[in-house]
Amino acid sequence: MADNIIIRVQSPDGMKKIPSTKRETAAAFLKKVAKEFGFNSNGFSVYQNRNKTGEILSQNKTLSLLKIKHGDMLFLFPSGSSTSSGEVMDTATPHTSSSLPSEDEIDQYLTKQDDYLNHLDPPVKHMSFHAYLRKLTGGADKGKFAALENISCKIKSGCEGHPPWPEGICTKCQPSAITLNRQKYRHVDNIMFENHTIADRFLDFWRKTGSQRMGYLYGRYTEHTDIPLGIRAEVAAIYEPPQNATQNSLELLEDPKAAAVDETAAKLGLCKVGWIFTDLLSEDTRIGTVRYSRNKDSYYLSAEECITAGYFQNQHSNPCRLSRDGHFGSKFVTVVATGGPDNQVHFEGYQVSNQCMALVRDECLLPCKDAPELGYAKESSPEQYVPDVFYKDKDKFGNDVTFLARPLPVEYLIIDITTTFPKDPQYTFCSTQRFPIENRDILGETQDFHSLATYLSQCTSSAFLGIVSDFHLLLFLVTNEVMPLRDSIGLLLDAVKTSNEDLAQTWKKSEQWATIEQLCSKLLPVKRGTFSGKPSILDVFSCCPNVGSPPALWVTGPWAAPQFPPPRPPCGPASIAPS
Repeated sequence: MADNIIIRVQSPDGMKKIPSTKRETAAAFLKKVAKEFGFNSNGFSVYQNRNKTGEILSQNKTLSLLKIKHGDMLFLFPSGSSTSSGEVMDTATPHTSSSLPSEDEIDQYLTKQDDYLNHLDPPVKHMSFHAYLRKLTGGADKGKFAALENISCKIKSGCEGHPPWPEGICTKCQPSAITLNRQKYRHVDNIMFENHTIADRFLDFWRKTGSQRMGYLYGRYTEHTDIPLGIRAEVAAIYEPPQNATQNSLELLEDPKAAAVDETAAKLGLCKVGWIFTDLLSEDTRIGTVRYSRNKDSYYLSAEECITAGYFQNQHSNPCRLSRDGHFGSKFVTVVATGGPDNQVHFEGYQVSNQCMALVRDECLLPCKDAPELGYAKESSPEQYVPDVFYKDKDKFGNDVTFLARPLPVEYLIIDITTTFPKDPQYTFCSTQRFPIENRDILGETQDFHSLATYLSQCTSSAFLGIVSDFHLLLFLVTNEVMPLRDSIGLLLDAVKTSNEDLAQTWKKSEQWATIEQLCSKLLPVKRGTFSGKPSILDVFSCCPNVGSPPALWVTGPWAAPQFPPPRPPCGPASIAPS
């Protein structure tokens, strides 16, 4: 037993402890190092000093003869590195240039920005993720050995020194205990809806049925200039998947169109940036108030909602070059439409921490049945080993005390994000008419060619682009079962994405659109000129009898005071507006 020693090996991936013996040869020890770090036998070099002196060669000399003692630190460098003894590594990434993950455009942009943070912490509640990275890779060594490690709650595989769990476990394969901390940074610093219409149409379902509703947020990530190196999630549209809803519950159903929706959004320059759900209960229907139920005396997100958010965030992980896994955290956000202190509808934004993501991914976190504000860390069973989870709080005397997370206040898992609407509304989709939203058959609002014929008959725009620039209409054209245009609509999507009327007119001359016009004309006779894009004055008044009368009421928030709609700007990608 006296011959057993532990050698620490520092690499760009982090530090690992390698068990060995004094009599073990250098060749055998290097094989252990290669296996532990995932290298082949010639893919690295190990040195006794950080400046690459005292290289340990694969030979039959024992570690004791090489004067390597218990607790010594060795330094591993991947082969092929051009780093000399007087240089420092560019960035601490375990990936080679050929295996770097493809980071999001906003991450690539912020990485190139000037380091104006210097050594000071930004004066904000949560620093941005890129500010955190600058702090991590700063200092004298420029983050030489900095790497972001994803937490794992699972037993490491491949440990051959004992029977598998539950018959055996050792410190080498056992996952470390987790102490929950409030995360100091966040991957997204602001959520902005382009305009009130997006949220207003989403809330219509609750107004008409009293049932809750869920949707996916589609938009883009941009720079948030109010916070150093911040990221904003801009929401351009909401897609409502199949679901069963009541006043108190939501159940998501399988969505056969999910892949087509994501593909269509990508061609429009959009991606899925988050999800939104309602938790609304009317307080007084006469004045349009709602109950203020989520606050510091109850909860902001329930444990079940945190687990769902963690599930979505794990599905949409954030590509990161500083993580050996190629990903770290997530930019996927959660928005809750609920009552505020003024009893009006408010939109509150959140994410869950990376620790919560790990607990959810490895199935270690459960909700409490009778206390929505509490989660529960699972206990180990013969089927699954679960590491101990702790959190710190103050006792009645003000002392810091560590508690086992059974149960667990979910506030330790939540990161709040400011949710805003711009002063000047922006419109990626600028159609003045409203095509029915998908999966609202319960309201009698169906997406079919009859509704398409009705929609087209009501459009009075002289620009074809203004007619088809509707997210829900485009999804219908792609996914309908009668005449799906998934393989032939690319030109039209490019026209909407770039706000190019000429491209839209070119696609309008296609056989596909001519067939659609014929189908619609048989379902609903349309006044002359309507489909041509050049209606006459008679067409306008015959198709739209309300023209000349006051416009419909426009709800802009706090969702009870009606106002008239503002004029809409030209169609096209939204610019960043002050929040």
